[in-house]
Amino acid sequence: MTSRIPHLVLAGGGLANTLLALRMAQRHPETELTLVEAGPELGGNHTWSFHAGDLSDEQRAFIEPMVQHRWPSQEVRFPGYSRRLEAGYTSITSDSLRAVARAAELDVLTDTRVAALGPDVVETDRGNRIEATAVIDGRGQAAADGLVLGFQKFFGREVETAQPHGIDVPVIMDATVSQADGYRFLYLLPFTATRLLIEDTRYSDGAALDDADLSAGIDDYAAARGWVLGRTIREERGILPILIAADFDRFWPADEPVARAGLRAALFHPTTGYSLPQAMTLADAICDHWPMDGPALARFTRDHARQLWKTTAFFRVLNRFLFRAGDPEKRYKVMERFYTLSEPLIENFYAARLPLHHKARLVVGKPPVPFFKALSVIPEGRMLRARD
Repeated sequence: MTSRIPHLVLAGGGLANTLLALRMAQRHPETELTLVEAGPELGGNHTWSFHAGDLSDEQRAFIEPMVQHRWPSQEVRFPGYSRRLEAGYTSITSDSLRAVARAAELDVLTDTRVAALGPDVVETDRGNRIEATAVIDGRGQAAADGLVLGFQKFFGREVETAQPHGIDVPVIMDATVSQADGYRFLYLLPFTATRLLIEDTRYSDGAALDDADLSAGIDDYAAARGWVLGRTIREERGILPILIAADFDRFWPADEPVARAGLRAALFHPTTGYSLPQAMTLADAICDHWPMDGPALARFTRDHARQLWKTTAFFRVLNRFLFRAGDPEKRYKVMERFYTLSEPLIENFYAARLPLHHKARLVVGKPPVPFFKALSVIPEGRMLRARD
């Protein structure tokens, strides 16, 4: 250790590292914290949402100062089926995350790129050398070695409508639209009677994202519902990896000396791409065992991620059904069938905590994909070998 006072340096100022810094400041105020962010400010330009059952009561209390919007329920819409789900839904934004970080007076270096890093040191492109007790790399997705991926990609516009839009709760999937580039749906978050976030989302085989094409899809969707769109308040875009098959040891070798967080550690829901609950779980786990030196923290975060991958292996099977067992334009049928199931099952699915009887319920009955094609994609090793 470089000093008697623990010092944690967080490379990357996205959601996972910022939540970890705030959690550490709350639970271990004696620890020095430094966030190193390549962009002009923490958190980028994002909206992060979670379902009511995704967090513990104590975690929800911690997140509360960051909450921008909360709704008592949510909806899904498909060509043959629509439903209102009674579970609550909550969103935070980059602005609200930054506001809490500023209030906590975190030590943040913005517009600063990491030139090199080790388990206990970060060197920046400005020539700074920051020595620490431990370092965590949370700079977003790195190489995808050992992974077979699909992609959830989206382009969104927060807009004002000329008249009330009539959406009272989030529509987390409206798949009544034409299918394109895989499974396509519109995602709606109503902020006021005339302010709405509209995202055109695709579950696709490739990562290419055409902002203009998806933006045009938003215009078409609005026109079909009779909405006259006024000003665009902001735009956001994202390309999230969806785990189809994975070899953990190739993705994260055992001798990797630096701890990881967030997308760098592939800590996200394997199917939905939501990452805030996983970020909170990692933050709490680290705080429970802090302090650790750099190599110990690297082993700890690797073991944490490995355990998550182990407990969510079933979700990768479901992803293979979605991405590999059916025709791309019919992928919506998989999700349509899923949302006919019981609400407790759906809530456990969101939380990535499916008991055995819920797993069984997901795979029994007539599958929405060809039976023998579904059987062929179950073995994970076969898919990894095919990728190689």
